[in-house]
Amino acid sequence: MSTTRTDLDLMFPQEHISLEVSAQLPSDLQIRPLASTDYKRGHLDVLAVLSVVNDLGEAAWVNQFHAMRVTPRAYYSIVILDKASDKIVGVGTVFIERKFLRGLGSVGHIEDIAVDKSQQGKKLGLRIIQALTHISESNGCYKTILNCSDANIPFYQKCGYVQKENEMAKYAPERGHTPKL
Repeated sequence: MSTTRTDLDLMFPQEHISLEVSAQLPSDLQIRPLASTDYKRGHLDVLAVLSVVNDLGEAAWVNQFHAMRVTPRAYYSIVILDKASDKIVGVGTVFIERKFLRGLGSVGHIEDIAVDKSQQGKKLGLRIIQALTHISESNGCYKTILNCSDANIPFYQKCGYVQKENEMAKYAPERGHTPKL
């Protein structure tokens, strides 16, 4: 059973999430901001569908949550929650980058879109992208961008995104220690 939360527990106010997107979800699911208690609801388990997740424990997760939350109008992590099981089944984040370009414009960067394997094929990824795009545009971003594998290009095109330029990456050498928050 889903518990009631106050805005103090959430990464950002619920009002930032599109009511239209919320209404398009099945009635047994809820879309909302990431909450400080979502470690126990399987947040990292869903992210593991996407990439390698190093679980450093609940205390480290909560510290990261609070570090992100105190940066105003920067991080917007959302979850889709299965109300019956009180487990997270979908996640995504948009962070807002402020720029000197375009009249001090802002860009929304969508990251870490993942849907639990048991829930794939139900348009939850589409709803996450729609919700994050709405947040980006509501914050005045002149564009919203994301990186994806070639295999996921058709999905993001269905979400209204177009292929533009190329991504480059340079990974730092492996470190023997964990960064301190």
